[in-house]
Amino acid sequence: MLFTERQKIVMIGDSITDCGRRDVNAPYGNGYVSLVRAMILARYPERHLTFVNRGIGGDTTRHLAARWQEDVIDERPDWLSCKIGINDVWRTYSENAHEAVPLDEYTATLERLLTTAREQTGCKLIVMEPYIIDLDRANPMRPHMDEYGLAARKIAHKLGAVNVRTQEAFDRVLHDTEPEDWADDKVHPNLEGHAVIAEAFLRAVGFELALDER
Repeated sequence: MLFTERQKIVMIGDSITDCGRRDVNAPYGNGYVSLVRAMILARYPERHLTFVNRGIGGDTTRHLAARWQEDVIDERPDWLSCKIGINDVWRTYSENAHEAVPLDEYTATLERLLTTAREQTGCKLIVMEPYIIDLDRANPMRPHMDEYGLAARKIAHKLGAVNVRTQEAFDRVLHDTEPEDWADDKVHPNLEGHAVIAEAFLRAVGFELALDER
C-alpha cells in the first residue's frame, strides 16, 4: 500500500467528496472518503494515518482554485487526492450553464493546481477521474464527461500521479445493473455507488486484504 507511516492524506473535490462532512456527517462525510478511511485504518492500524476531507458540494475547478491555499497548501499533505470535474460539465446541462467550465480551462486549472501543490508541499498526487453513471452515449453528457475524464488521466500521467479510473469502475458494474442502482440522478451515488468509487481508489493505492492468520 502506497501510504506509509504517519502520512496525511487530504481529499478534495465536490459534493461526491463532501457528503455532509461540514454538517451532519462531519468531519469525513458519509461517502467514499469515509469508506476509504475506514478500510485503510482497519487494515493498516500500525501506520497511524490521518485523513482530511476538503470536499465542498457544487464546486468546479474554479472554486478549488479560490480555496487551494487554505484547503490544500496550508494543510501540508503528504498525499493529495483530487476528484473534480463533474460540475464543470454538468453545469452545461443546467439553468446555470454560464457556470460551466470549458475543457481547456478545466485542463489548465487542474494541472496548475496540482503542480502548485506538489511544488509547495512536496506531496504525492492522486487524480480521480470525473464520471457519469450511464453507458448510453446518446446521453450527451456521457461523451462530454469522457473528454474531461481523459484530460484528468493525461494530467495524472504527465505529473506521475496515481490515477483512479472512476468512470471505468462504474462502467464495469453497469454491464449487469442499471444506473439507478447506484444513483438516482446518475451522479450522486448511494452507499453502494460510493463503495464502487472507494474500491477503485483502494485498488489504485495498492490496498491489500490481510492474510488469514488462523
